[in-house]
Amino acid sequence: QVRLVESGGGLVQAGGSLRLSCAASERTFSNYAMGWFRQAPGKEREFVSGISQSGGSTDYADSVKGRFTISRDNAKNTVYLQMNNLKPEDTAVYCCAAALHYAISDHWYDYWGQGTQVTVSS
Repeated sequence: QVRLVESGGGLVQAGGSLRLSCAASERTFSNYAMGWFRQAPGKEREFVSGISQSGGSTDYADSVKGRFTISRDNAKNTVYLQMNNLKPEDTAVYCCAAALHYAISDHWYDYWGQGTQVTVSS
């Protein structure tokens, strides 16, 4: 069982930045691909970004390309999401997730954090 705990969310003005962190309890963290997903009120959950086990492969949703950067530190069992130039439409609950197989689709992800709220004011 992998326990994931997100932090770093908050309220920020449009154009601002936030850095989300997701700490994993699993000592074999490096065995897992990691993803960030978000869900806004009244909308379905959507993929934001993913990173492979080694960090050598990353993917981003078109809506965040060029603004968000995913990274991981396997020594610290932590994955990060640096979010720059935030827009009001980025407002959502952001969750990290872990999967044994690197994928964009959420159905491959077996473990999920509780989420952290990101609110971007205009």
